[in-house]
Amino acid sequence: MKVIRQARIKEIIEKRPVETQEDLAEELRQIGIEVTQATVSRDIKELMLIKIPAGNGSYRYALPPEENIAFSQSRMERVFLDAVVAIDYSLNLIVMKTMPGTAQAVAYTIDTAVKWPEIIGTIAGDDTICVIVKPPEIAPEIMTRFKKLLG
Repeated sequence: MKVIRQARIKEIIEKRPVETQEDLAEELRQIGIEVTQATVSRDIKELMLIKIPAGNGSYRYALPPEENIAFSQSRMERVFLDAVVAIDYSLNLIVMKTMPGTAQAVAYTIDTAVKWPEIIGTIAGDDTICVIVKPPEIAPEIMTRFKKLLG
């Protein structure tokens, strides 16, 4: 549950400004995730969220700079569009077929840029990547996120 909750926190703060822990807890409750303020506080620390100016003297939560600077969303999309040919899954394994010689670059992008807590890691060959996901029931959602990167 923690992995899913933290993934939702990242999605929430990327989509809309969240100023307080209480606001974040309420956002989570609205999507069916019951949390306490203490749990949200721990998640914020573990995700290393920071507060950035949101205008009008207010602040909002954001991902740490290293996640935002190293790989932009457009760069990830470009890597996926240039290299990924097909995606499928079975249980907790997502298999990506890529253009020959590009699997390791895509796997590196997944490992360093995507940083979805549900992804344990990747194994890459020349034209195939195995993405290991935990818990298994989240694999279809992760596959859908990857497909969105393909446009």
